[in-house]
Amino acid sequence: MANADAAFGLRPVRYLSGAPYNGAANKYYIPSSDSDSAAYIGSLVKLTGGADADGIPAVTANVSSGNAVVGVVVGVMPVTADSTIYRENSTARYVMVADDPDLMFEVQEDSVGGALAATATGGTCMLTGFTTGDTATGLSGIELDSSNLSETSDTDDDVRIIQLVQRADNEIGANANWLVRLNVHAYVNAGVGV
Repeated sequence: MANADAAFGLRPVRYLSGAPYNGAANKYYIPSSDSDSAAYIGSLVKLTGGADADGIPAVTANVSSGNAVVGVVVGVMPVTADSTIYRENSTARYVMVADDPDLMFEVQEDSVGGALAATATGGTCMLTGFTTGDTATGLSGIELDSSNLSETSDTDDDVRIIQLVQRADNEIGANANWLVRLNVHAYVNAGVGV
């Protein structure tokens, strides 16, 4: 059975200890002056060095490979009943971010140039599609860049591949889902500036 091709960004699954993800997230602020990219559920965000008037840290979804990220958006707080389910460009919104450095996430591979093999486990990989997403579902378009795997554990790569997601509807091959851990995290890699 072929894997479904349906990118959803990064989805928190469990902690490195094996404990299941319990929905824990922290509140961050994306100011209206941030006009570079929308923020979707499953998007990565990075600190900008600012904050709102109440001291809530400011983030941006304008992320690219190698950036020190703070975590993954798991919710976008509505302003009105007509608010979108994602954060549009140039719109002030609060987002809930799964920011624990020990979280592991499920993510789909893009399979461009071929699918990842079982030997990808333990390697590091770049992500692709940072600023893409679906405005109807509110889900991010981030995927593993399967043509950019480093089996030598490059510390600048975006994620470390932990294993193939063990589920009946997922198998090695095109568009497989993998369990990964953020490799360049702002709260762990203190040497990486904002």
